Amino acid sequence: MKLLLFLILLVLCWPAALLALILYPLIWLLLLPFRLIGLVVGGVFELIAALFSLPARVLRAL
Repeated sequence: MKLLLFLILLVLCWPAALLALILYPLIWLLLLPFRLIGLVVGGVFELIAALFSLPARVLRAL
C-alpha cells in the first residue's frame, strides 16, 4: 500500500516524492527513541499489572 501511494505521488509530484524518500529514514531515526521508550513503559505497566494480579491468581489456584 505504501509503495502504491509513493508511486502515485511520484507521478503527480516527483520533487515531493524524492523529498519524502530522503526524509523518511531521517524521521524514522528521530522517532526511534520514542518508540523504545514506549516499549519500556508498556513493559513496566504490564509488570505492575502482573504483580497486582498475582495474589488473585495464587488464590484462584488453591
